[in-house]
Amino acid sequence: MKKNISTFFNELGSEGSARLLMNASSQFHTFSFLETGALKTASYNSAGNCYDFICAINSASEIYSPNSTFSEIQHFIFKNQGQWIFGHLNYDIKNRLEPSLSGNLTDPIGFPDFCLFIPETVISCQNGSITVWGNEANLVSIINLKIDEPVAENTEKHIVSTVSFEEYERNFQKIQHHLYRGDIYEINYCIPFIANNFNLNVPAIRLKQRLLSPAPFSVLYKFNHLWLSCASPERFIRKSGNKIISQPIKGTARRSGITVEDKASKEALLNSEKEKAENIMIVDLVRNDLSKVAQKGSVKVEELFGIYEFAHVFQMISTVSATLKNDLTFTDILKALFPPGSMTGAPKISAMKIIEETESFKRGLFSGTVGYIHPNGDFDFNVVIRSILYNDETKTVLIPAGGAITVHCNVIDEYNECLLKAQANLNLLSLELPIAEKAV
Repeated sequence: MKKNISTFFNELGSEGSARLLMNASSQFHTFSFLETGALKTASYNSAGNCYDFICAINSASEIYSPNSTFSEIQHFIFKNQGQWIFGHLNYDIKNRLEPSLSGNLTDPIGFPDFCLFIPETVISCQNGSITVWGNEANLVSIINLKIDEPVAENTEKHIVSTVSFEEYERNFQKIQHHLYRGDIYEINYCIPFIANNFNLNVPAIRLKQRLLSPAPFSVLYKFNHLWLSCASPERFIRKSGNKIISQPIKGTARRSGITVEDKASKEALLNSEKEKAENIMIVDLVRNDLSKVAQKGSVKVEELFGIYEFAHVFQMISTVSATLKNDLTFTDILKALFPPGSMTGAPKISAMKIIEETESFKRGLFSGTVGYIHPNGDFDFNVVIRSILYNDETKTVLIPAGGAITVHCNVIDEYNECLLKAQANLNLLSLELPIAEKAV
């Protein structure tokens, strides 16, 4: 890589480079812009590679479903050792991991179950310093773009289709029946918010989403005509050397921006026995999953019930770590831990079966993960939540949202939590709920 290209991005700076790269993303077949910035004060932020952002442009080589097996995925990783690998894994690869799961619902967007790719170009920003690897041609084509492209405002109001409160309540009762019978003790139940015939400038929306809802595991991701704009606050797994961590989220409270109200909301979340019970259930699930790949006695809860501030909500986040057994592959770890426990419930397989029976859509990339494998074998993957998914061929927008349900939950509160989690992205796109759903 010629020095002048790296110099150009460093002179442009972290923020200017981020905006330029995201504005240019439509030019490329595959594109992944990951903001892996640390959660403030969270454990293991300083360990290993942690980037302000890392961007992968175009695919030099790739592997994706529907036909590839896990052994073929691992062969692809082995064959490309020492190179950057980026990509995604859909929630629905659960069906390949557990034969009793089927999943015959419809995915409104259509991301393949997984894609891993070797990028032609990688640009990383670490502590404000930008480094460039790979194919210069990808960068020469974008350095003259305008940095501040205006966000396309929607002049026409769209109403999203979603699960009505009445349907939500019926499924809530079915879930409660399973809870009281002891089939599960927690489940993450999600509903879709869908808009059709919608023209969306995803890079512009991601820039606006990034400004309004900054989050430490955010992504702008493109595969062919499929897009993800994600403001995720949650890390799925991160490997640094022989250490692995997971940082599950369970527990949400609204932020108003008014200091007194926010202080009360934060304290209520920290002191909520219900929210702490939900959090610890998932912590136990993650501990159990990690124990499958961990050296004996090494699984630890580094932080329990951490309360973190985001633009619109407070989140309760815990950090679980372990020391990995020797000679494990990426797919060994994946099979033990996937899907993220915070997006299933517990016990995991029973919860996923009930999810299939009660949800109205195939989750696809939502509840899955996007991330990268470093040339040294370390990796970092998020949980795909707080997201806008878009199919640029069918002009379909999907904004899913959900929450944990236990025996202690109230149906109105849980439905409103789904609306709260979706509202920021609905507002961003000027999408409106049906009138009947606003007054629950």
